[in-house]
Amino acid sequence: MDEQPSQDSANAAGHVPGRPLDQRAELSEFLRTRRARLKPEDVGLPDFGRHRRVPGLRREELAQLAGVSVAYYTRLEQGNGRNVSAEVLDAIARALRLSGAEHAHLTHLAKPKQHKKKPSARPQQVRVAMRQLIDTFDSVPAYIVGRRSEILVWNRMAAAVFGDWSELPAHERNWARMVFLRPEYRDLFVEWEQKASDIVSFLRMDAGCHPDDPRLSALVGELSVKSEEFRRLWATHDVKEKSHGVKRLRHPLVGELTLSFETFRLPDDDEQSVVTYHAEPGSPSAEGLRLLASWGTDATRAGSSTPRA
Repeated sequence: MDEQPSQDSANAAGHVPGRPLDQRAELSEFLRTRRARLKPEDVGLPDFGRHRRVPGLRREELAQLAGVSVAYYTRLEQGNGRNVSAEVLDAIARALRLSGAEHAHLTHLAKPKQHKKKPSARPQQVRVAMRQLIDTFDSVPAYIVGRRSEILVWNRMAAAVFGDWSELPAHERNWARMVFLRPEYRDLFVEWEQKASDIVSFLRMDAGCHPDDPRLSALVGELSVKSEEFRRLWATHDVKEKSHGVKRLRHPLVGELTLSFETFRLPDDDEQSVVTYHAEPGSPSAEGLRLLASWGTDATRAGSSTPRA
């Protein structure tokens, strides 16, 4: 359950509420946690068993695999990536066996001047044509998500499945806040832990691109104070991108739904994505969606109010 921890607990998550994210500390912790998850046998090195003092690879072992000096890698892991080249980052990414998303995150952290995007103070805007397009998906739950996991636009079917977000204040229409701070979403997602992990990974990627974003920093600070689960997941420094997959929901009106989702980045704004959900044709989940669509606004009201009750 969520709880109200002390300020020290929030600090242990690697972020002090109200302060910008520390880019050097982020780089240091990311490299350290990636190194700790690799065992010597994973990369073809001998394991000296009880003589090892650290979990995972030693710094000198990682430096050897990447083809750099131990002193150079140590400076990088201490957060000093000021003059590191793209070639060295590529070699370290290969040695650490980073995924594509992790490699991109490492680059954003190590070379922030080249990759950092200046956060905008203006609210995120969705083109009118995109709003109209989302509304035409009569039987498909769809919404547009932007920076900081903010939900910007959604259609009637998304409201019927996930709850009527129009009843929430604008700043609470945010996946991270809903998943970690609203109990009804813990009930809605059958694999809640996986959904929570995906959200934190998304915020980590966002933080690598926008370390100076005050709204993102405030969100991380708030969640670090209010949710023990968020603090635990944030401290793992995991990053990943999921453009498609399957979600199992426990809907209050039609029961369990197994829905495939697809995510499409907008070509003219890579910080906004359209997310759609669909069920396998002829399945009980497809029938559940059909019922929700046929009930119209009644389903939207019931779907949004029943979980909160």
